Amino acid sequence: MGTNNFVWYELVTNDTAAAEKFYGKVVGWDTQAFEGGSEPYKILSMKGKGVGGLMKLPEGMSEPFWLGYVGTTDIDAAVARWKNSGGSLHRAFEIPNVGRIALVSDAQGAGFAMIQGASDQPSQAFDQNAPGHGNWHELHTTDSKNAFDFYARQFGWTKGPVFDMGAMGAYQLFAADGVQIGGMMNSPTFPRPMWLYYFGTDDVDDAAKRITGNGGVLVTGPSEVPGGSFIVQARDPQGAMFALVGRRG
Repeated sequence: MGTNNFVWYELVTNDTAAAEKFYGKVVGWDTQAFEGGSEPYKILSMKGKGVGGLMKLPEGMSEPFWLGYVGTTDIDAAVARWKNSGGSLHRAFEIPNVGRIALVSDAQGAGFAMIQGASDQPSQAFDQNAPGHGNWHELHTTDSKNAFDFYARQFGWTKGPVFDMGAMGAYQLFAADGVQIGGMMNSPTFPRPMWLYYFGTDDVDDAAKRITGNGGVLVTGPSEVPGGSFIVQARDPQGAMFALVGRRG
């Protein structure tokens, strides 16, 4: 399935039908039911390639969210390492023919997931060259230096360049297997530490119009980022935060 990199993205929301409609129009995902779990679950796919999942927000939780999964070859060792480094384990379970999963939070409290896949078939969810696929992963936290050290111990991620964000501080890029896949920064304006997931899009301006035209809210952007791409950060109609990245025009 892939190791030490993001292999799946999951939207947990209080209105799955509305979310399915929204992301279908904004990102272009198709959906199909997955029959292997204990709860209703839908697969989000782009041109026949699985990108993520869609499920109902569990009872007792009030705020929809996106959850990223990183692959591992040994979930027991990964969980032990996670806990020994100051992270927390919330739930561990197995889905037949899918894999063993651990729902965790890091030392600052950002939610996260790990999976040991049941098959060797590579994940197609993360692809920086394909619109509609995972493209970038951004950790907004309270202590980005310690957060990077924490994740580096878990997955072997390495430091990339650091960008000066002025009053917002430093933006630390990180890489998996030599490929830059995300950044980490201190974000005092965010309500809590969290991961923000970026999906690729063909045209950021058109995507921004689709977001607002279908009931979503733009939080920032379109804004240019190093390399010539543009980003938008947004909330879907149910309140889950997500982001898109691509070119203009």
